[in-house]
Amino acid sequence: MLVPKLFTTLKSYSRAEFTTDLSAGVIVGIVALPLAIAFAIASGVTPDRGLWTAVVAGFIISAFGGSRVQIGGPTGAFVVIVYGIVQRYGYDGLAVATFMAGIILVLIGAVRLGAVIKFVPHPVIVGFTSGIAIIILSSEVRDFFGLRMGAVPADFLPKWRALIDNAHSVNIYAVAVSVLTLAVILAWPRFNRKIPGTFIALLVSTAVAHALNWPVETIGSRFGSISGSFPVPALPHVSFAQVTALVPAAFTIAMLAAVESLLSAIVSDGMIGGRHRSNMELVAQGLANIASPLFGGIPATGAIARTATNVKNGGRTPVAGMVHALTLLLITLFFGRWASLIPMATLAAILMIVAYHMSEWRTFAAELSAPKSDVLVLLTTFFLTVLVDLTVAIGVGMVAAAFLFMRRMAQVTNISAISRELDDDGDPYATDPNAIMRRAVPKGVEVYEINGPFFFGAAETFKDTIGRIAGKPKVLIIRLRNVPSIDSTGLHALKDVAHRTRKEGTVVLLSDVHTQPLVAISRSAILDDIGEENVFGNIDDALNRARALLDLPPVTRPDFATATVARETPTKGLGVVKDQLDEQEQA
Repeated sequence: MLVPKLFTTLKSYSRAEFTTDLSAGVIVGIVALPLAIAFAIASGVTPDRGLWTAVVAGFIISAFGGSRVQIGGPTGAFVVIVYGIVQRYGYDGLAVATFMAGIILVLIGAVRLGAVIKFVPHPVIVGFTSGIAIIILSSEVRDFFGLRMGAVPADFLPKWRALIDNAHSVNIYAVAVSVLTLAVILAWPRFNRKIPGTFIALLVSTAVAHALNWPVETIGSRFGSISGSFPVPALPHVSFAQVTALVPAAFTIAMLAAVESLLSAIVSDGMIGGRHRSNMELVAQGLANIASPLFGGIPATGAIARTATNVKNGGRTPVAGMVHALTLLLITLFFGRWASLIPMATLAAILMIVAYHMSEWRTFAAELSAPKSDVLVLLTTFFLTVLVDLTVAIGVGMVAAAFLFMRRMAQVTNISAISRELDDDGDPYATDPNAIMRRAVPKGVEVYEINGPFFFGAAETFKDTIGRIAGKPKVLIIRLRNVPSIDSTGLHALKDVAHRTRKEGTVVLLSDVHTQPLVAISRSAILDDIGEENVFGNIDDALNRARALLDLPPVTRPDFATATVARETPTKGLGVVKDQLDEQEQA
C-alpha cells in the first residue's frame, strides 16, 4: 500500500504523542549532528554536505516513508562506495549517481518489489556490514593518532602499509583528544541516558582542545568554515559518457539503500510491535536521494542506530523524524560556524565507536558456527568487501548464496517429496496419519507447520505469518517435519520469533525436527530462547509438553484419532545427534 505512515498516524494524533515525538526528535537531531559531519568527511566530501543530507533527506524519509519511526540520513554503510565514486568522478559524479539511485528506488517501490529486497541472505548482510566497519575503522586511524602524512591510499592493504610507514609521526595531543572522546562516550551513559554521549563528547573534547590551545587539526583548518546559509538547489554538470559510466554505481547505491532502510525498518518494527510498508518506504528513500544531491547532499538511507535512539526516547510517529531534521536545520543555520572548531581526532574517535557497533562482531562470530555453506558466503562477502569492492562483494555473495541454495536443494530433495507436491488429486490429510487435524490440540495452543527447506526465501514469510497470529497463544508449536534443511537466515528468523514470543509470554516448542535442522539449532543460540527441553522428535510429545505447561493431563497414544501414527523422526537428544554428526564429519 503506497500510503505514507504519516497520513495514517495523523488521523488519531494527540497532543501527548506530539510532546513525546518533539522530545525524541530533538534528541535524535543532537545525536545526528556529529554523525552527519563525520560520515561526510569519511566519505571524502565536506562536512556541510553531511548536514544538508540529514536535513533534506531525513525530512523526506520521515514525511513520506512507510515506517512510523524510521530516521534517515547519511550512514556508515555508504562511506566506502561514496568515497570511491568521489575519488574517481568528483562530487558531481556522486550527485548524478545518487540522483539515478533515487529514481531506481522509486521504481522498485512503485512496482511493489519491496518484499523481494528482504530476501537478501543474512550471511551476505553480516559479511558486507562487518567489512564496511573494518574499512571505516582503518580510514580513521590517521586522524585518531594525528599522523602527519599525505593522502591515505584508498585500498585496504596499501592504506595500512602507509599508516605503518608513518607511525613515527604520532601527535600526542590528537591521541589525547581521541582518548578523551572515547572516555566520555563510554562513561556518559552512567550519568545520563537521555542526552547522547557522542554529543557531550564532542562538546567536551572541542572545549578542552580549544581552551588548552592544543596543536590538533580541526574541521576549520582542513575544510574551512561551514556556511550557515541554506543551499540553493542546483543540478550537477556531467557528460553523457559519465552518466553511462555511473549506472553501476547508481544501482549499488540503490540496492544498499534499499537493504539498509528495510533492515532498519524491520528492526524498529520489533521494537515498537508495528509493521512497516516496505514499498512506500522504498519510494520515500528514492525521493530523498533525488532531492539530496540537488541541495549538495550525499546518499541517504534509514539509520538503525538513530532509529533505535528515536524509539528509546519515545518517538512513535513520523513527526519525530521530521522534528529531528528541523532540529539539525536550526543548529546548522545558527551554530554551524562553530563546527569548524571540532578536532578531527574527535570525529575519528566517534567513527571508531560507530565502526565497533556496526561490525556486529558477536553476530559475525556466531555465524561461523552456521552450516559450512553459509560460513563460505559470509567470509567471501566479508573479504571481498575489505580487499576488493563492495559492489563485487554483494554481487558475488548473492550469486554464491543462490548456487549453494540450489546445491542444498539437490541434496535434500527426494522423489517421494516431489511426487507428493505434484499430486493435486485427493486430500493429503485424509491419508496422512500424522496430520495435525488428527490430534487434539488444547485451547491456548497454536501449531504452525513449515513445509519445505527453511532458507532465506522462506524466512521472511515465516516471520510475517507468525506475526499475524490472532491473539497471543500460551504455547506455540512450530512443526518442522517437512523441513529437511535450514540455513543461517532460517535460524535467525527462528531465533527472532522465539525471542519475541518469549517476551510476550508465549512458550515456543519445536517438533518433528530432522537431523540437519536439529544439529544446526543445537550449534546456534536459539536454545537460549527455546530451551533444550522444548525440542521434540514428534508432534505427540510436543503436544503433551504443551498440556503439561497448561496444567492439563497428558494424552496417551491409543487415545488419539488413529493408533497407527508413525514417528517420522526418532526422538534423540541434541547432544547425541551432534556427536553422531561430528563423527561423520571426522570420518
